[in-house]
Order: sequence, then structure tokens, then C-alpha cells
Amino acid sequence: MTATQALPELTDGLRKLKLSGMLEHLAPRNLEAVNNQMSYSEYLTLLVQDELLTREQRHYERRYRKAKFKGQKTIESFDFSFNPNINQALVKDLANCRFIKEKYPVLIVGPCGTGKSHIAQALGHCALQKGYEVLCTTQSKLSEELQGAKAVNAYRRKINALTKIPLLIIDDFGLKPLSSPQDEDLHELIAERYEQSSTIITSNLALNEWGQIFNNKLLGVATIDRLQHNAYNLILEGKSFRTTQCNIKKHTK
Repeated sequence: MTATQALPELTDGLRKLKLSGMLEHLAPRNLEAVNNQMSYSEYLTLLVQDELLTREQRHYERRYRKAKFKGQKTIESFDFSFNPNINQALVKDLANCRFIKEKYPVLIVGPCGTGKSHIAQALGHCALQKGYEVLCTTQSKLSEELQGAKAVNAYRRKINALTKIPLLIIDDFGLKPLSSPQDEDLHELIAERYEQSSTIITSNLALNEWGQIFNNKLLGVATIDRLQHNAYNLILEGKSFRTTQCNIKKHTK
């Protein structure tokens, strides 16, 4: 039986084994092997690499969908020249995702429009590329989901699921005050994730103002203490990128 005659049997076997990466590249790899007079081991090695790359890409796409990012915000697309006082060295150091291995928080604070959400999501993209699961949400949405989980007796399961995510990004922390039991829910989640998983927080409030959003001040102290312990603090200052962009558009009309 020639290689060409064997191809239908091979493709059928690859389909049954769910080796879609090999199946997709089988025909061009077969031609490449013939033209370059490859050995069987060289040919098989290429097909295995094709399968691994296909699976890696599929896993990345699945993680990306679950992360729930808003747009393609990356380190490369961030304009550091706009606010030159940003600690670029810290941002680029965080991009290696060592903080996830350390299970340390990252706290990004500054006025509106200075790039907090962009940097947070960019770090999330870096984590995805390194194989980590990521979830990006807001304080308000997180509170809604936890309250919804309580309504269907799935609160503990929701807390456990959120705790297991290696990187949780909570955007707009402190944008709205936390009433009871929202502050209790947040405290429980942060306490469960403390020294177990990494959390990125973005906030318009300065670090010393965080306590004011908690209805229960004692609970607020305990929550903030866990968030700030071993945390990397990135303080953003300067003008708003969004406001400047709006002004530029007005002048160009």
C-alpha cells in the first residue's frame, strides 16, 4: 500500500483519535516529507508539533473567552509616552507574571483615564499567554454575581470557583460604596484568595481612602490588610488620556 492509498485510513484514524492538528496539516506535511526525503521520525515529529501547537492555540482561545476582557489591551499598545511618570520598569516586570507564582496582589490606583484598566488587562493578557486562567470583572458585577449565586444556593460553589482562578482582575474598586452584605461577600472572597491566588485591583481612590467604601469599617480594615500585604503598588498620576483624545478630536473637526 502506497502513502497516498494509506491517507484515507490515516485521516480516519486521526479523526477518531481527535488529533485535529495532525489532520489539518497532514496533506502539506506529507508533501513536504516526500519533497525533502524526510525520515519517518522527522515526519512524525513535525506532525506532533502541529498537534501541540493546535491544542495550545485552542486552549488559549478558551482561556481568552473565559477571561471576559474588553477589547485587545496589551502592554505593546499602551502609550507610556503619554504619562512619562508611569513606572515602566514595574509594569514590564509585572508582565513576566512572577507575581502570579508568588500569589501576590497588584494594586493599580490613579485618576480616571490614566490607564489603570488598560494595564490591568494587559497584565491579564500576559498571564493568558503563559497558560494561566484569568477572569476580568468589576466590583459591581462581582457583587451582583455573588448575590445571584446566593439566590440559587450556589454561593459556596461560586466562591470556590473564583478562589481557584490564578488571576482575578477587579476593575473600578471603590467606584460605588459597598453596602451589607456586599462588603461581607468581598471580604470572604479576598480572604479565601489570600496567599492562594493573585488579584489585580484598579481604583480611582488612593490606597488610604479604600476604607471609606466599606459599610462595616472593621471588615474593611481586614479586607484591605489582606489586599495590601505583599502587594505590588502601581500609582498612576497625570492627565486623562480619554479627555485629551476628546480635545484632539474637537480641534480636528
